[in-house]
Amino acid sequence: MTCLIIEDEIVAAERLRDMVMHYDKSVEIPAVIQSVKNAVAWFNSNPPPDIILMDIQLSDGLSFEIFEKAIVTSPVIFTTAFEEYTLKAFKVNSIDYLLKPIDYDELKNAFDKFRKSSLGLNVYKYPQQVFDKILQSFTREYKSRFVIKVGEHIRIVPVEEINCFYSIEKATFLQTISNHNYDINYSLDQLQDLLDPAKFFRINRQYIVAYAAIKDIVQYSNSRLRLKLLHNENKDIIVSREKVQDFKGWLEK
Repeated sequence: MTCLIIEDEIVAAERLRDMVMHYDKSVEIPAVIQSVKNAVAWFNSNPPPDIILMDIQLSDGLSFEIFEKAIVTSPVIFTTAFEEYTLKAFKVNSIDYLLKPIDYDELKNAFDKFRKSSLGLNVYKYPQQVFDKILQSFTREYKSRFVIKVGEHIRIVPVEEINCFYSIEKATFLQTISNHNYDINYSLDQLQDLLDPAKFFRINRQYIVAYAAIKDIVQYSNSRLRLKLLHNENKDIIVSREKVQDFKGWLEK
């Protein structure tokens, strides 16, 4: 079996190579490619591999562009740090997708799925409505600023200046990095759909925090985490127990 690796991070590419070799030492890796441009050139001058491990975000663009510029007939296992790319990945020959940091057992399961499919077993059918929903999130533009009314004045707050959003007694507030708090007409549920998930995370029912605002993370009781945010003296910003694992994964993206 031949496995082509398309990954622009050298350390990540070496880790993928090691995991593939651990899975099956007989697998041949014809190349490790780091860009859309080089991948297109490779596909245009080499026979197709049996399977491809392909990062979605490469140094010169999204790997989906490869399919627009070259004929790719091999099944693909995508790797990504962002779940919003999931559906588009499945629309282009995808067997599976792996979220970074990649776990060996998940890679093994993806390869096992490929081997079953190569025997004629269709193991990766997905409803069209699932594709449509994820593709919609892939093309979504996230909110870049909030317009705040302060007395008779209107203030524009870019998301880069926001520490967190929080709710108190059914009201929602925005806190800036300069420690100003403003009442806004959104619920936290609504904000989750409006904010870039790479920059903001909902740690519990009361708080959505900005990645850039996290100053310190401390182990807390009952397997929870306590956060210290920049310019914020609140000692009760707690990552709920059921959110801890997802939160840790979000920090590593």
